[in-house]
Amino acid sequence: MIKKHLLCLFSLFALSLTATAQPTADDVMAVTRRANDYFMQKYEDPTVPTTWRRVRPSSLWTRAVYYEGLMALQRVDPQERYVDYSVRWADFHGWTPRNGVNTCDADDQCCGQTYIELMPYAGRPDSIHINNVLANLDHQMQTVNPRNQSLYGWWTWIDAIQMAMPLYMMASQVTGDTKYRDHAMKMYRWSRNECGGGLFNTAEGLWWRDADYVPPYKEPDGKQCYWSRGNGWVYAALVRCMDLLQEKSKAYKELKKDFMAMSKALLACQRADGFWNPSLVSSNYAMPETSGTALFLYGMSWGIRKGYLQSADYRPACDRAWQAMVREAVHPDGFLGWMQGTGKDPSAGQPLSYTRIPDFEDYGTGCFLLGATEYYRLLSER
Repeated sequence: MIKKHLLCLFSLFALSLTATAQPTADDVMAVTRRANDYFMQKYEDPTVPTTWRRVRPSSLWTRAVYYEGLMALQRVDPQERYVDYSVRWADFHGWTPRNGVNTCDADDQCCGQTYIELMPYAGRPDSIHINNVLANLDHQMQTVNPRNQSLYGWWTWIDAIQMAMPLYMMASQVTGDTKYRDHAMKMYRWSRNECGGGLFNTAEGLWWRDADYVPPYKEPDGKQCYWSRGNGWVYAALVRCMDLLQEKSKAYKELKKDFMAMSKALLACQRADGFWNPSLVSSNYAMPETSGTALFLYGMSWGIRKGYLQSADYRPACDRAWQAMVREAVHPDGFLGWMQGTGKDPSAGQPLSYTRIPDFEDYGTGCFLLGATEYYRLLSER
């Protein structure tokens, strides 16, 4: 009995050493594939709608974010099965935004990002894949939001910046038409500077989720409510957009300035264990949370690779974030724990835990794949 007990203690010690040791790029890829394989096996048919409380088509934003992550994985780990799975999904939805070409909802448009990324793999004329996406953006660019009477006032919640802004930049890149880039920047500035008095707190480098959370709203401990995943959406969007812009352009420099401010703020509120809280600067709901942590890993790894963020300061934060997720969130079968469900603030989907299944698994996996693949690239280059 004593021998067995000592063996168990030794095994736990060995696992602890493995979890905290500096990972290699191959280690990261193995975990990344495990998380993705879990999802692809569980959701084997990409055309099947989701059925949480009601039926939704698999082109909804939660699934679209998964495909963003899968395309990132495809770039570093090319596999035909990733492409086949994605093209089957896009074909089923007619390469069209959810709810058609007349939608102005960023959540409906998110799937268009993957449609454009899939164009080189589809083996058909590009017009088949992009016409409906462009028709949708053209429609929005001429449509005033009746709720605020602004042509640029569609992104009233910060999640929308990730859902739609990179799509506008992609459209500008593939068509060569700067009107898409310019309109996106005007919508970004409206959200940043005008919505609710401005959703970006330039003094602290963090974003309020929407007009419901700007001051005087406070968390129960009196702190500001900066939702982790909401800030993660913006942080990821800045990266995805800058990757599509010329570095000397005005738009690039404008987004880079916000990226740098966010990076500094996010570094300051990382937990000692490597995660970020659901509420970034508040003690309310203090716990691990995987989706925001993965998105911050994505942005920081990218920033180090670009030479914008000092490796001496940000590399340890990336290492801690990755080790925390591997140690506390990634199950042996690839399921991801400590994942906050859909919502709009830190209270959504509570209580979180290692074993709790969120209402939707897809976007969380997408966030994890984005963070993991960019961290993999960082390790591969060092």
